[in-house]
Amino acid sequence: MNEKVFDRVEKKYLITKSQKTDLIRDISLHLDKDAYFRSTIYNIYFDTPNYDLIIKSIERPKFKEKFRARSYEGYDKVFLEMKTKLKGKDYNLGFKRRVLITHSDYNEWLQSKVPLTDLAARHQESPADLQIAAEIAHMVDHFNLAPRIFVSYARESYSGEDGLRITFDENLKYRDTDLEFKNSRKDKLYFNDQKNTIMEIKVHGAMPLWLVHTMSSHHIYPESFSKIGRIYQQIRKEQNV
Repeated sequence: MNEKVFDRVEKKYLITKSQKTDLIRDISLHLDKDAYFRSTIYNIYFDTPNYDLIIKSIERPKFKEKFRARSYEGYDKVFLEMKTKLKGKDYNLGFKRRVLITHSDYNEWLQSKVPLTDLAARHQESPADLQIAAEIAHMVDHFNLAPRIFVSYARESYSGEDGLRITFDENLKYRDTDLEFKNSRKDKLYFNDQKNTIMEIKVHGAMPLWLVHTMSSHHIYPESFSKIGRIYQQIRKEQNV
């Protein structure tokens, strides 16, 4: 599978740090720490002037899409990612297509100095890259997308067989000004209660039986949680809108 094109089942959970400790003890029997086990992730979400993509996502339609730029602390890489989700009665599939550029490339692109396909060509790793870049450029132009909200968090990642991946995200922060890839004094913490860890399970196909039993034994069940959706709603509250 092209590492820049993903299709998988995704489930999210909100848990406490105590629950996280217990789960890691159990899943460590089956999973290994990722090659990039600990990371700090920076996301800049793009949207229309009226935040149409986020608002539609909050309404939980059968089909939704978003676009973001993602970077990892300490690396000169920016992933431009189109994410779509297709939800049905018995499935919840996520699809992601992305291209890799550098921070300098990203700034050039934002300033409309260089077409995205040209930037993607500088770092082309697969035949699909230029097509994905063209699709991203079309999406951005079609919806009149621009940077709107910055979101960051600390992640721990575990991986196993058949594409199984479990991540734990903490220290969720956000801002809607100074939209650059760095921490800022303007960053705000999202959580203020004990359930402040976002666990996500990503798998190709069915969840392994051992994991189903593990989640059930800890009485942990899926919960709808979109980081950008919840943060957008929080920002609107702060603005008294």
